Amino acid sequence: MTTATEWLDRIRALPLPPRIKVMNVCGGHERSITTAGLRKAIPTNIELVPGPGCPVCICPEEDIYEAIQLALHEGVILVAYGDMLRVPVNAPKSEPRSLEQAKAAGADVRPIASPTEAAAIACANPSRTVVFLAAGFETTTAPAAALLAQGAPDNLLFLMSGRRTWPAVALLLDSGEPGFEALIAPGHVSTVMGPEEWEFVPRDHDLPTAIAGFTPDSLLAALYSVLRQKIEGKCFLDNCYPQVVRPGGNATARRFIDETMDVVDGNWRGIGPIPRSGYVLKAAYAAHDSRTRLPSYTETARKRAGEMPPGCDCAKVVLGKIYPNECRLYGLACTPRHPIGPCMVSDEGACRIWWADGVRENVWVGRKASGAE
Repeated sequence: MTTATEWLDRIRALPLPPRIKVMNVCGGHERSITTAGLRKAIPTNIELVPGPGCPVCICPEEDIYEAIQLALHEGVILVAYGDMLRVPVNAPKSEPRSLEQAKAAGADVRPIASPTEAAAIACANPSRTVVFLAAGFETTTAPAAALLAQGAPDNLLFLMSGRRTWPAVALLLDSGEPGFEALIAPGHVSTVMGPEEWEFVPRDHDLPTAIAGFTPDSLLAALYSVLRQKIEGKCFLDNCYPQVVRPGGNATARRFIDETMDVVDGNWRGIGPIPRSGYVLKAAYAAHDSRTRLPSYTETARKRAGEMPPGCDCAKVVLGKIYPNECRLYGLACTPRHPIGPCMVSDEGACRIWWADGVRENVWVGRKASGAE
């Protein structure tokens, strides 16, 4: 097996262009890249750009707002993945602005790590309604679908906020200004849905593409692959995570998703609607749909609904348009202790990852001081 050091040597030996931008879609990839110090190890003319692969960062603000209101006013037990509890919404300061604050105000809000925990809480509280804010990409949607298909407790409802990953990349590529010249595709999503979902990138957009795992050697293998594709002018989809990514993906997981979910247009926080990027429950599972069973707290007139907070540039970070420390609020008003934007909340958010790695300089402030902004 080729080691990370050997892949680095191969990358350094390539006749690289003066500058090339490579997007890594997955938040897990960004965490591995930063933790391993890969940006500091690779040649300086290679830019690794974080992409839209943080489900907490793009979860529709209105879905979190609705979850907060259900927890406060409907007497439900509201469960969500741990990172979701701290994501702020655009509400008056006099009101709870996160699920964590709703819990502090007396709501029954509980963090979970898996849908089976949600089911266990529902079974332990048969006289109460449990609402699961089911946010995430295909990797977390699949186990939620499996729970539904195999029989969820009657008192467990799903506030669906699942998203599909590849349509966000397609949106960037179709814009004509994607901001990257090669793509490292997510390993976990490809494990579930199959590598075939990413074939459109080299086929339709002539961009080098490789699927990577989460170790330095796998990530560097994928980087070497896309760089070599670029140099040789031969674009294709390369699977650099063959240990777990197989043709067709996980047939059982895909069957559960197809059985329980419909694909619809989905709203992405700060980005807007992306065609065929969202999951909703099929009509056959309406008995487990919180939007069918409980009052709606979707307020279309609510100011800034769906947007990032004022001054927050998380949307640009998610789209790979700027680096985290180019956000106007990074390290100033927005820190992990007091997050303003969702990218500073999640362990898969690029801002949180960069901050944890010791990046403290706010580049935007420096540019403004020099008159560059």
